Amino acid sequence: MEELIDKVQQLAELMGPNPYLQAAIIAAAFILAGKIADWIMSGIIGRIAHRSTNDFDDSLVDLVHRPVFLSFVLLGLGLATLRVGMPAAPEFLTLGLLKTIAIVVWFGTLAGFNNLIVRSFRKSPQSKLVQSGMLALLHNVAKVVLAAMAVYFIFLAWNIDVTAWLASAGIVGLALSFAAKDTLSNLFAGVSIVVDAPYKTGDYIILDSGERGVVTDIGLRSTRILTRDDVEITVPNGIIGNSTITNEAGGPPAQHRIRIGVGVAYGSDLDQVIDTLQKVAEENASILPGPEPRVRFRLFGDSSLNFELLGWIADPANGGRVRHELNCAVYRAFNAQGIQIPFPQRDLHVRTMPASD
Repeated sequence: MEELIDKVQQLAELMGPNPYLQAAIIAAAFILAGKIADWIMSGIIGRIAHRSTNDFDDSLVDLVHRPVFLSFVLLGLGLATLRVGMPAAPEFLTLGLLKTIAIVVWFGTLAGFNNLIVRSFRKSPQSKLVQSGMLALLHNVAKVVLAAMAVYFIFLAWNIDVTAWLASAGIVGLALSFAAKDTLSNLFAGVSIVVDAPYKTGDYIILDSGERGVVTDIGLRSTRILTRDDVEITVPNGIIGNSTITNEAGGPPAQHRIRIGVGVAYGSDLDQVIDTLQKVAEENASILPGPEPRVRFRLFGDSSLNFELLGWIADPANGGRVRHELNCAVYRAFNAQGIQIPFPQRDLHVRTMPASD
């Protein structure tokens, strides 16, 4: 930067002895250079980007071309200020103001670039970043980092020593960490949930504490679950991080298998029972044809032959309704076929009768 300033001042001296004229020419030259750069970016590069199949490069050109022009203008004004030779205090104030404007302009540009990347990823819902919720975390982290960098460079622009500020921030951060340990626990648990991805938005999960439902939002502090009663509950991530999570929508397929257990009386026709259960599953519209439903003879019970009907459904959230429908259909089919469902019975043997009065 110092070499650029020296070369510009050497060229300015060739324009005459008047420093104000030299400063005006420097400013005008950089404004002209900025106009040329703006024309190249918005004109030539913009037309090339417009030919592509996506709008990411078009949005990027629209986002960058104006800050590039303003950067040339601010640089020219800064060099012109140095050439005029103002007193120390006004010069420091002018240069600090120009640097601050440049920092704010580029902070807004980088923030817009961050939003542009997020919008591009959200256009592809199958992306792992979108499904896991990592995209929202990275977006927020990037905004915090950009804001911290902007503040840091503004301090440098005004020659403010940041060492004492960083030390103070460390002490304040230590005090806050003790005061908000539960909140920090939820935040760290939220990061681990996003990284490990035990579930994603739209999954049907069951916690060992009893909460169950569809995940509607994964935040840094908490996870929101919509229950079957259409009631949204918010569970702190610290609790989820220490819980056993059953993700009924997890695994390679999105389907969920349900099981219907039923017992029949000893002496029942096994083939008739199997065919009846198979037909009940095939007639239910919610049971998927593939993988096809199946019936298994599981156990010789104390008073019944225990069977299990297995079927796959598309959405785990419909498991309760489908089990209800299958149970009702099995009971009706067994009654129609004369298949007996046993129930516990007790035989009471009286050895002696009390003497009658």
